[in-house]
Amino acid sequence: MNRFAEAIAEIAHQGYAVMKDLLSPEAIAALRAEAGQLWQEEDFRAAGIGRSGGYAIRSDIRSDHIRWLNEPAPTPAQKLYWEAIEELRQELNRELFLSLASFESHFAIYPPGAFYQKHLDRFSNADERVISCTLYLNENWQAESGGQLRLYLSDGSFEVLPEAGTCVLFRSDTFFHEVLPATETRFSLTGWFRRRSLATI
Repeated sequence: MNRFAEAIAEIAHQGYAVMKDLLSPEAIAALRAEAGQLWQEEDFRAAGIGRSGGYAIRSDIRSDHIRWLNEPAPTPAQKLYWEAIEELRQELNRELFLSLASFESHFAIYPPGAFYQKHLDRFSNADERVISCTLYLNENWQAESGGQLRLYLSDGSFEVLPEAGTCVLFRSDTFFHEVLPATETRFSLTGWFRRRSLATI
């Protein structure tokens, strides 16, 4: 049995999964240190909504900051992340026949008070994103600090605390979700497993 079997079974059954062993604690700590250094160097930009001609900065909708990863030239810490993501991509394709062809990812920083209102990860004019993947990097995160990811289900909602090493996977076209404000700076890696657009096949 592969190490992603339980998470993949949960995605097949309910459309989402939470796993704890995508990366080792040492790898998580290295990514957190890298994100923190980049944040101190102000190597982030305000996140926006939409794409192409419809892209806009809307701080009333989301107030996080992002920095995209460059897969062809990863840092040592990022290399371990990309290797795990590729392993997961292959298993998702093998077990769920999703035809996932690529993955895109960025660091996301939510300063105290930052949020992202309820939204869907699949753009209305694009169908490439299939599975959303968020990996949290926050050591010793406490529940009272907030910052939960809230997934909206058909019968209510489900919240995930952004603790270091927790990885949330869910179908990009199915689950509306939001990021609740936190009292501490919140670090994560957010990405999407993508297929080739069905509109061009």
